[in-house]
Formats: sequence, structure tokens, C-alpha cells
Amino acid sequence: MAKEIIYLTAEGYKKLKEELDHMRSVERPAISAAIAEARDKGDLSENAEYDAAREAQGLLEMRIAKLEDTIANARVLDESKIDKSKIQILSTVTLLNLVTKKQMKYTIVSENEANLREGKLSIGTPIAKALLGKKQGDRVEVTVPAGTLQFEVLEIHI
Repeated sequence: MAKEIIYLTAEGYKKLKEELDHMRSVERPAISAAIAEARDKGDLSENAEYDAAREAQGLLEMRIAKLEDTIANARVLDESKIDKSKIQILSTVTLLNLVTKKQMKYTIVSENEANLREGKLSIGTPIAKALLGKKQGDRVEVTVPAGTLQFEVLEIHI
């Protein structure tokens, strides 16, 4: 079974690498120290601290494995090779909501980099899927759980 390729910006890839390095160099040794300290307190069969530290270690190792897998399957996108005339991953798009007349600005990114507070919209969302391939001036109708939205694409940037 082929692994799913994860497309990331250079910034997103760097953040994931830094998070993985932090987990390996700071969090892993801290949990190991907590386990050793709890082990020194005696009977492990009734030692809640030991059990909690072992559980935390298991969760951390799971997160590390997931990040390693993500990084192994990541492809960093070269912004210079992206067609700037239509919306695709890494496009920053200014939209006009045709109902409310409000402007919104989003950057289309991978699921791993999505953060609505920063205006980073996951490529897997209904809005992003509807925008893909559209050009400046196009009108887009999107059905979302809350209803139907109508936008006009005002600007596209990379």
C-alpha cells in the first residue's frame, strides 16, 4: 500500500522538524527521568506516578512515530513552480462574500499546516475544494454544513 504524500511549505516542514527534534531531545529525556524517579520509589504494582509516566511515554512515542511518518512522506512545494493564475495549494486568495459583502483572505495549505486563526485553510475543506482551479473574477458557490456560500475571487497570490 502506497503512503499518502503530504505537501508542505518550507515553513511547515521546518516547524514539523523542530517539533520532532524538541520531542526527541527535551520531552523524551524528561519522561525517562520521571520514570526512573517513580521506579526508585519502590513497589511498581501500586505506584501511580510510575503508571502515569509510562502512559505519557507511550503517548509521546506515538506522537514521535506519527511525526516521523509525516516527515518521511512530506514533499516540500517549490513556490517558484506554481501556476499563479489559478487557485491551488499555497495560493493566497482574497474572496468577496457575495451575500455579506465582506472580504476574506485565505491561504490554501495542507491539512498539517491548517490554522484558521492564521488564515490558513486546509485543502480538504469544502471551501478550498471548491476554489481549486478557479481564476481571478470567477464566482464560486460552496455548500457547507451551515448552508450555501457564494464568493467572487478578487485576487490570487503565491
